[in-house]
Amino acid sequence: MEHIENRTFDEIQVGDTATLDRTLTEQDITLFAVMSGDINPAHVDPEYAKSSRFREVIGHGMWSGALISTVLGTEFPGPGTIYLGQNLRFRRPVMVGDTITIRVTAKEKDPEKGKVVLDTECLNQDGEVVVSGTAEVIAPKEKVRRLKIDLPEVRFDDKEARFREIMGRVRARKLAPVAAAIVDPADADSLASVAAAAQEGTIVPILVGAERLIREVAEAGGVDLDGFAIVPAATPREAVAEAIRLAREGRVEGIMKGSMATEDLIVPVISAAKGLRTERRVSHVHVMDVPTYPKPLFITDSMINIAPGLSEKRDICQNVIDLAHWLGIPAPKVAVLAAVETINPKMPATIEAATLCKMAERGQIAGGILDGPLTFDHAVSLRAAENTGIRSPVAGQADVLLVPDLESGNMIAKQLMYLADALSAGIVLGARVPIALTSRGDDRRSWLASATLVQLVAHMYRHQAAGSRGSH
Repeated sequence: MEHIENRTFDEIQVGDTATLDRTLTEQDITLFAVMSGDINPAHVDPEYAKSSRFREVIGHGMWSGALISTVLGTEFPGPGTIYLGQNLRFRRPVMVGDTITIRVTAKEKDPEKGKVVLDTECLNQDGEVVVSGTAEVIAPKEKVRRLKIDLPEVRFDDKEARFREIMGRVRARKLAPVAAAIVDPADADSLASVAAAAQEGTIVPILVGAERLIREVAEAGGVDLDGFAIVPAATPREAVAEAIRLAREGRVEGIMKGSMATEDLIVPVISAAKGLRTERRVSHVHVMDVPTYPKPLFITDSMINIAPGLSEKRDICQNVIDLAHWLGIPAPKVAVLAAVETINPKMPATIEAATLCKMAERGQIAGGILDGPLTFDHAVSLRAAENTGIRSPVAGQADVLLVPDLESGNMIAKQLMYLADALSAGIVLGARVPIALTSRGDDRRSWLASATLVQLVAHMYRHQAAGSRGSH
């Protein structure tokens, strides 16, 4: 066990020195800002800081000053030290990635008052002094040696930074925008998100709905519709029919829902005669970035198939595996969920889970690694799986959660969004074009992420179509 030990006044000699090395990270800046309330953009806004000639001198210098206090209170003199005062001069900026050496040196001793004056300085990795000054303390008289206390783990979650990082990875693929029909966009938030997605180069929106209402809502919300095509439709039902027609004619490669109910869009889409069905079952996938999980998590199906049977689950599984491949996961780990991890004849979900795994072994489901039945905790927690004696390539490290039914999937997805602050995007697969079931409850990030999924899947369908033509 590590200990913390002080140096008493009698043990300290003039010239004695203690040092501490620390590298400045983004998390250090965030924690300092949260603790102090200092949100000066020169300290916490990288873009502003780049243009400021005072870049990070004060804020990150104060971080260095705080480390001086760490040395004084924990090492030299250490526990029992009474801090009387300190003066500091900030000489150079401290930047993220800089490694700072904090050096504290005994300069003077006052035996009558038990005071010690110490020179304090902080040097960067180039040996340049970034902070200098002196500190005055009353050194401890009694020897103290105690076990070090383990500090609680501090977890940072910047949702906007996570979103920017994910979107940056997508933009790096340099995919062309795709034409997408926005069905019944009769609220300002949807129109604002449409405009943002168009500006990002994700989609080329075609607004389908009551033109007068769309323009009134846009004007009230301050959304500029210049350059947007509008296909008039008197009612939401007509808007759906027009969007389906545009997709069947190849004029759009994606559909995004506006203000209407999900059922009003999906029922016409899956119509055998006039819809967008293919030989594959239509299903929905939530793609989630959960801050407490080390990788993206796919949940299916939580929006369309209420109580899918074995054949439907086979298609639902293959849909999500194909999507995971396109997103760069070559062999997605699929956890087929149930309430228990053992096969119980009275619980159909457990039997279907085991059967799906056998189907994957026989090649009836291709491209993924399946295991089930697994409970939610055994699917996402290695510790939970190991404690139960479950060992497999999937347990504790699933990429995909294949849920038993819509109710369970919907609850899992919403719990992760509202309790775990997950970023979420959704996409409908298995139709002729990808469909995003966006809603008024979606924030800007979810809407833009769903639009990005429409773009990605549309390109996936292009790629699959080209491969199919090339094989003939």
